[in-house]
Amino acid sequence: MRVSRLALTDFRNYRAADVVFESGANLLVGRNGQGKTNMVESLVWIATGSSHRVPTDVALIRAGEQRAIVRCSVTNDERAFQLDVELNARGANRAQANGQNVRIRDLPRYLQAVLFSPEDLQLVRADPSGRRRFLDELAVMRAPRLAGVHSDLDRVLKQRNSLLKSARAARLRPDDLTTLEVWDGRLIELGLEVTRTRRALVADLAPHVDASYRLVAGDEHAARIALVTNVPDDADAFRALLAERRRDELDRGVSLVGPHRDDLELHLNDLLARHYASHGESWSFALALKLASAELLRDGSGGDPVMILDDVFAELDAGRRQRLAEAAGGFEQVLITAAVEDDVPDALRDHRIRIVGGEVVDDA
Repeated sequence: MRVSRLALTDFRNYRAADVVFESGANLLVGRNGQGKTNMVESLVWIATGSSHRVPTDVALIRAGEQRAIVRCSVTNDERAFQLDVELNARGANRAQANGQNVRIRDLPRYLQAVLFSPEDLQLVRADPSGRRRFLDELAVMRAPRLAGVHSDLDRVLKQRNSLLKSARAARLRPDDLTTLEVWDGRLIELGLEVTRTRRALVADLAPHVDASYRLVAGDEHAARIALVTNVPDDADAFRALLAERRRDELDRGVSLVGPHRDDLELHLNDLLARHYASHGESWSFALALKLASAELLRDGSGGDPVMILDDVFAELDAGRRQRLAEAAGGFEQVLITAAVEDDVPDALRDHRIRIVGGEVVDDA
């Protein structure tokens, strides 16, 4: 899979930009703050339906404008797709594939991309929410219909939490809260699907993580991942656990059982990486998670995902730079951003694109 062309209108700091990408390595180079990350962010948005940097889409629209347009041409196994996205400051976003209207959540059917960025270090060191997002975005790339499941689950949890907070304020007893049973049913249905998907995904991903860690780190440390969840294996057990925790949920006004409490534990030599891994080891684990994702997608029917390496080489020592370049270079297309060209190994400098102040000034 590769992106052959990308056109931006009023996206971030780009009034208008049109750039052609080649197969193999494409290096976007320029000083910090010129728009390199903004350019690849537009592709990440198409691949995932959201930005990896901000929670709302309004920040993606150039100051003073009401909408931004992202157009990209994608080729996958001789099939060509023209994807057009309109991000609106007011009203719903819109998308088309080859001129036909499609749902935003269906865009991953046409473009799969794996992003490496400095923020990936937080996958190892920060709270579980980022690791859940990592799993769920990968799951959606494998099965785009799951985007609807996650959206429905978010709505159920908001409604359920709102009801629990109201009940706490009214000092209701657990037996008085019969309306909660409706939301319990939906939480059980959706929660089981999400957690079962995560369990299967972790099982598929685990061997790739271990192999990718050894490749990136250049040593024989054992990297292991495991899903930690309080969601039971079947609906009856789930319902019984909800009943058991009802008093606690009323006291706290939040849902305490469900996939929103899951965590992906990362172990290095049987120790929790977030507590014991060094800075270099944490970086190796973060890179291993992303490389493993790309390998898993490659193993599926979608071909190679587009690899996006956003300003990561500046964070790595020479050995990790070289080993990451060797691993990424085996994919059909790699997009790299860097402020300093010399930070990027020679093997990933085939096609240079220079960005200055939201403009493509050199494409060679």
